[in-house]
Amino acid sequence: MAGITYEDFLDLSYTPTETDLVCQFSIVPAEEMDMEAAASRVASESSNGTWAALTVGDDFTDLSATAFAIDGNEISVAYPADLFEKDNMPQILSCIAGNIMGMKAVERIRLKDCEWPEAIVSSFDGPTFGSAVRNEIFDAGERPITATVPKPKVGLSTDRHVEVGYEAWTGGIDLLKDDENLTDQAFNPFHDRLTESFAARDRAEDETGEKKSYLINVTADTNTMLERIDMVNEVGGEYVMVDVITTGWGAVQPVQKRCAELGLAIHAHRAMHAAFDRLPDHGISMRVLAQVSRLCGVDQLHTGTADLGKLANEDTVGINEWLYGELYGMNDVLPMASGGLHPGLVPEVINRCGTNIGIQAGGGIHGHPDGTHAGAKAFRQAVDASVAGVSLEEYATDHPELAVAVEKWGTETPR
Repeated sequence: MAGITYEDFLDLSYTPTETDLVCQFSIVPAEEMDMEAAASRVASESSNGTWAALTVGDDFTDLSATAFAIDGNEISVAYPADLFEKDNMPQILSCIAGNIMGMKAVERIRLKDCEWPEAIVSSFDGPTFGSAVRNEIFDAGERPITATVPKPKVGLSTDRHVEVGYEAWTGGIDLLKDDENLTDQAFNPFHDRLTESFAARDRAEDETGEKKSYLINVTADTNTMLERIDMVNEVGGEYVMVDVITTGWGAVQPVQKRCAELGLAIHAHRAMHAAFDRLPDHGISMRVLAQVSRLCGVDQLHTGTADLGKLANEDTVGINEWLYGELYGMNDVLPMASGGLHPGLVPEVINRCGTNIGIQAGGGIHGHPDGTHAGAKAFRQAVDASVAGVSLEEYATDHPELAVAVEKWGTETPR
């Protein structure tokens, strides 16, 4: 018989195995609690410990986590892969980001980063397309794909929503996107918006000779989402959009499986992410949320604007690099830059994030003095100029829509 205490979860000489999931946390210990005591409690509570000493026998499988490194206010914890159920992201997060977020032993705790072993990664499907959407769905070549949300983002009738989409598509935008708040409301029902938008999409393709698509928001309970995915497939759609955090990972995973069966891509909106990542010393970082998104199989994910838009400071470039990085052969994810962008900011977005991205603008298209169609032209012109290495001022000399946009917004960042 053996006893288990908090001290058994701390071993600063431990070297993680190749099958361990390694998580990095920043912690502020509770008053009168030192770092080692707090670290051992994090490892204990997130695996198989409790506040009281335990006595176990030979029929016990040791699935203890080990806090193995302390560096200032950062700790590293290794979790054995057998602690986790395969292909079950909710269960994993219940361990590594569950009760520990409310422990009295820490004043603050933030899950900053994870190193995912192949033993865990291989149980997840990952993205069906990833960044290949740029050329498997579109023929974007070396440029970013572009997207827009009709504005005002909710309240438009179906007819007006479709009209705005058509104006944007024919102006040069690749993707029409629903707002995260728009699903199946009386003023703009899902079925009507779906069928009428794709009819307009087909007309826009005929007119422009370019591939166009629509990110329609299927967010709801799981069964309803699966029904809506089938409807999108029936009308010839290429994508669905899901609010992955508000929906929950246990719903995202069956959505991914259905979409993979049908050959549809998933555009992930991250609404509610700031409830987890806004505070710098508590919660879950956007980097980890992006990692979870990739494992659960989204193809596109909003990752911020590298401090150029209206959203708070984020490590957009670092997150994007992880989404592109090699992960035991799993497909990558296409980062989407969005939030307060307009044509004048496009060159610097591309400078910081590269061209293997999507760029979305709302007000920066529809707020153009000459309307949505001209705004879409201006935005596409800004993308084309930036990829060609031509300054916006030079390109605007024979592109009047861009000239008007640059005069209106310059390179100012909105708030």
